[in-house]
Amino acid sequence: MDGILNIYKEAGWTSNDVVQKLRGILKTKKVGHGGTLDPAVTGVLPVAVGKATRLLEYMDAGGKIYEGEVTLGFSTETEDAEGIVVESKIVSKSLTEADVDEAMETFVGWIKQVPPMYSAVKVNGKKLYEYARAGQVIERVPREIEIKSFERLSPLTFDGDIGKFKFRVSCSKGTYIRTLAVDLGAKLTYPSHMSMLQRTMANGLRIETASTLKQIEESRDQGKLNEVFLDLNFAVTDLPHISLNQAQYEDIKNGKKIEFENIIEIGQPLAVYYNEKLVGICHQGEQQLKPKKILI
Repeated sequence: MDGILNIYKEAGWTSNDVVQKLRGILKTKKVGHGGTLDPAVTGVLPVAVGKATRLLEYMDAGGKIYEGEVTLGFSTETEDAEGIVVESKIVSKSLTEADVDEAMETFVGWIKQVPPMYSAVKVNGKKLYEYARAGQVIERVPREIEIKSFERLSPLTFDGDIGKFKFRVSCSKGTYIRTLAVDLGAKLTYPSHMSMLQRTMANGLRIETASTLKQIEESRDQGKLNEVFLDLNFAVTDLPHISLNQAQYEDIKNGKKIEFENIIEIGQPLAVYYNEKLVGICHQGEQQLKPKKILI
């Protein structure tokens, strides 16, 4: 059983919870996910099964699309709706949608983002959330991320002392949407947090075709798992692809480097095919390809 599942992760589940549940449903230990979602976040969770687990690192290589909500007026220690309020400020009704749109536009492109304290990023061998739970704030190195688009989806509305609006963001891996919401609020001079989030696309998989765990169980019981499994190609959607001739295929299959002139980017992975079938992943060198993970 090899392939990709487009799972709809429901609120309250960790990404690892989903993997453990699927191991039981599918009766296999070779299950892993591509791209962690926080428990409160819903939406697309790409899951690899069998041989596809060898491609997990590439499943998280491409961009993702999220839709959510920013609440202006107070911030929380976790930067989302789950945390304790740490700062508040009355949002002025003079704030306009044009102000919000202009501020959002400044985040589009390659930017630096400081990982939140409540995250799994490791510093000196410990995860940041471990420091946070102990009441410690650790200096963090900013990371470069790409915001491909960031747009407001709903009117800016006011409810007492706070303001809210929905958004859509297309971004690179490693982006913390919670932090983006906080940084946007700071740009508008207000404490803020991400009050809701859903991932609508990841690795070419869209929320419209995602299956719940219950639906996967039903497909198993009806003998229709083949209808929900996607082939290995979906694990490398975001990688450049090339086709091999027979001689190149034989060498790559046997773990040999091959000469290759049309290098796209040295050091970067490339999905290689033979007769339209995925052979594996090669890394690009100086006019050569080096086998990295062969699936044949």
